[in-house]
Amino acid sequence: MSSISRRSLLGYSGTTAAGAVIGSAGSAEAAEADATAAAESSPADFPSGTKFSADYSIGPIDAYMTLTFSVSVMDTPTGNVITPIEIANLLNELAESRGWPAATFYGTPAPAPLT
Repeated sequence: MSSISRRSLLGYSGTTAAGAVIGSAGSAEAAEADATAAAESSPADFPSGTKFSADYSIGPIDAYMTLTFSVSVMDTPTGNVITPIEIANLLNELAESRGWPAATFYGTPAPAPLT
């Protein structure tokens, strides 16, 4: 039995990828550390004024929606800053309360996931 946690395996899709992770515990731990670092640094990678958008769909009824926002912050005390991730999470909560699934917001100009 490997010392890989179930949590580490959940980050991988497919049985082939999971099998590869089981065979190499060090790689899984490094991948998890990289994913954590990327998640913690992603908001800082987007400059003020970045445009974010997410596409929502409800497949069985063929419904579609796009939400877009941007945040520009200048000379604002840290405690008063509203971050893009906070807005994205609130928009997803609102969408879910109306029957839409959560969506991933992407920032432009370089398409990169925020959520």
